[in-house]
Amino acid sequence: MSVRTGIGYDTHRLVPGRRLIVGGVDLEYELGLEGHSDADVLTHAVIDALLGACGLGDLGELFPDSEEQWRDADSIDLLRIVVGRMSGIVANVDVTLVCEEPKLGPHKAEIGARLTAALSAPVNVKASTNEGMGAIGRGEGIACMAVALVDTGA
Repeated sequence: MSVRTGIGYDTHRLVPGRRLIVGGVDLEYELGLEGHSDADVLTHAVIDALLGACGLGDLGELFPDSEEQWRDADSIDLLRIVVGRMSGIVANVDVTLVCEEPKLGPHKAEIGARLTAALSAPVNVKASTNEGMGAIGRGEGIACMAVALVDTGA
């Protein structure tokens, strides 16, 4: 077995007038994430982790925000495209969401199940705050870090 790891990171600003989609789950909240696609911060971090593990560049290279075809794209669909281009299988993914509000703990199981189904691999979801520090701590956005392990079979 030959395995490779990748690390992904993403952050998006919280703004009025947008849906809040995290890990493919539409959450009830008065603010949503700003971005060209659906701005799913967690799925974007996972995509970058997988791309990194496979040496396939990054999210912005594959789905540039300068291309209209990706406007309002469902990030779970983007994730499926990436999985289809990979030369290995996902062994597991671990993610940490960072935000002050909304509280994401009650949604972790649903988010994990949605991503596990999309990847056919276990996904562990953790949530934390930034303890009131910086832009994330002031509630201006949400960040996510992801680590992916891919079995390349080589």
